Order: sequence, then C-alpha cells, then structure tokens
Amino acid sequence: MGGKRFAVLLCAEDSEYVIKMHGGYFGVFVRMLAEEGETWDVYRVASGEFPEDDETDTFDGFVITGSCNDAHGNDVWICKLLSLLKKLDSKKKKILGICFGHQILCRALGGKTGRAVSGWDIGITTINFSASSKLSSPVKTPAVLSVIECHRDEVCSVKK
Repeated sequence: MGGKRFAVLLCAEDSEYVIKMHGGYFGVFVRMLAEEGETWDVYRVASGEFPEDDETDTFDGFVITGSCNDAHGNDVWICKLLSLLKKLDSKKKKILGICFGHQILCRALGGKTGRAVSGWDIGITTINFSASSKLSSPVKTPAVLSVIECHRDEVCSVKK
C-alpha cells in the first residue's frame, strides 16, 4: 500500500446538482486535493458518521468541508465534531478546514466564531497570493484565485 491516507469530514448534504455534476461533494474534494497513490475516505459527519478513535490513527490528514450550519451552533453532530477535532489536534494530525471547516476548527482549538458584523458575503472574491506564501507552500498556487463566497459567519478570535 504505502501511499498516504486522508479522510474528508463531510459537513453538508449532497445536493442533486452536485451529485449530477460531480458525483457528490466528496468527489469535488478528492479531484481538487488528491495526488497519485493516495487513498481518500469520506465520513458524513453531518449525518452522524464519524471515524472510530483507533481508526483516526490510520490517516495522515483530514479535510473538513463547508456546511450550511453554524460553527457556533450546538447540534449533536457539531459537538461530536468538536470533540473529534480536539483529539486529532492532540495526535498532531494534519487538518485542513475549508469555510465552515476552518471556523469549526478554530472553535475546537479555543477560538470564537459568530455572525459577521458586516453581514452576508455573497459573490466572487479575488485572492492575490503573495510571493512569500507561494514559497512556503508545497501546493502549486496561481498568482490570483477567484472563489465563490456565500457565508455570514466568521472567525472572531483565535486562541493565543
């Protein structure tokens, strides 16, 4: 086997459109992030599907997806996800949080999340990568990246 193993912690339900166009959100993340020889698994955490504690040791890293839920909410699955993320951090596992994923990771590590004072962010945002960020990242990034934003929550503070 020998290749790295990663898990996607899926925090959203697949829409009919995403299933039709991409086979589901899991497929989107695997196509975006996977490299040859890697194994990728999915856990539908928003539906209550989580890896067992001993199973987490078999993964090199985890990706936490976006969600329509609030990272500052206390739904049962969100509280269970917070507990899992604390355990993964204590095991020094690599964790990538995207949108809701970075907010819930912030909360798990002692930070605060909440509603953005500015309200909703909806539209296309252009991200300009600095030369230094490109040098420090093993990921090949373009000079400019346009992303679609649709959120009203944010990281309010991080634990120092």
